Amino acid sequence: MTGSGDGTVAATAQGIEEDEMRVRGMKDHDVKSAELKEKELQPEGGDGSATGAPQTTEAGAAPPQRASSPGTPTGQVAPMDEASLKTELEQMRGERDQLMDRLARLQAEFENTRRREVKERADARDYAVQRAVEPFLAVMDNFQLALKADGTLEQLRAGVELILKQMEEALKGLHVQAVETVGKQFDPRVHEALGSIETKEFPDHQVMEEIRRGYKIREKLLRPALVRIASNTAVVSE
Repeated sequence: MTGSGDGTVAATAQGIEEDEMRVRGMKDHDVKSAELKEKELQPEGGDGSATGAPQTTEAGAAPPQRASSPGTPTGQVAPMDEASLKTELEQMRGERDQLMDRLARLQAEFENTRRREVKERADARDYAVQRAVEPFLAVMDNFQLALKADGTLEQLRAGVELILKQMEEALKGLHVQAVETVGKQFDPRVHEALGSIETKEFPDHQVMEEIRRGYKIREKLLRPALVRIASNTAVVSE
């Protein structure tokens, strides 16, 4: 009996030792795991504080970003506060008022320019009419004097011829001159034939008679001269 009891005690003691060793091994394993986790959480190259401890910002480091508000995705800045929104709104209103004022000034300047251009064109037109009409005022005065004069038919005719020469001089001052007709060869560019005159003395298509005088200003034709031309059948047959 004694031998069996000693065996039981020994087995029990051995089991207790094994349990103690197993517990000790588990503790050592937990301690090593905790140390490894602490090393992973510490910053590299220095004695960093533990995870969750407050850290001070070093000189030259980037300032901390504004915390995101609840519901804001990670990495995005929280919406601006009411004061900042009001400031930005007032700035935008000021820019809008400046643009509206500039637009109003440009519209007023455009309107003034348009009115000035219209006035300048009207003044230029009036000046051109004045230069054209002024030489003929003396001609009209002479016509009125001729109508009031008492004289013979020959005197009246001579007066009208003088007035006609005066009008031609006025036209020359405006670079307007008569188209040459009688004695010249028919030119369809400046002449318009209203008929022909049978003749054997003058070359065919020579201007024989002027019905209405034509005029041109410098080299530009104002109106063609109406004429009758010679029709020489003998020259045509030859």
